[in-house]
Amino acid sequence: MLREVLSATGWLDRTTDFGRALRTGARTPGGLMLVGTPAGDPWHMAAHLDDESRLGGLPGLSPTLVRWSPPPDAPAHLRVGLERLEAARRGETLLVVAEEGAPDPLLERVDDARRTGALILALDGGDRELRGLAHEALTVPPGDALLSFDGAQHLVSAAAGQATGVRKNRGLRDRLARLLDAVSGPVVSDPVD
Repeated sequence: MLREVLSATGWLDRTTDFGRALRTGARTPGGLMLVGTPAGDPWHMAAHLDDESRLGGLPGLSPTLVRWSPPPDAPAHLRVGLERLEAARRGETLLVVAEEGAPDPLLERVDDARRTGALILALDGGDRELRGLAHEALTVPPGDALLSFDGAQHLVSAAAGQATGVRKNRGLRDRLARLLDAVSGPVVSDPVD
């Protein structure tokens, strides 16, 4: 029912297109950087993209979570700071997830990454400056009655892991079914006496 409601609004098509751009841009392992704002690290989306990478055999889709203030005692994959954005190069992709406006220091780093040749993608809540820097952007207006910002992250992650050429409805269902199997474990039937 949710799919039917969302398909009538165009959200499924928009998130699928954005997910496809993400999948196409994330070609090399370690080349996808995911950054949020000082108020919110997009760790949830990072986890979903990592799952899609693992389940789909797409190593380039596993993101490097870039954090504003990583704790020095955090595991290595959670200690990546903003200096990683300064090292962005051609062939890499920077996905900015910013429900609220991106602060100037982030916009400057995004602009620098774009100038060095990185592909810039933005999932935003209405930030015109950020959209202006992005090669591809998906805006989720605040207060959208049908799709929350968190919901858009889920749809984009699932779409990014979707095989190209697969029907949209079936592909998303297959990805979700495989994700549920991975989380809950395989179904085991009772032996017949």
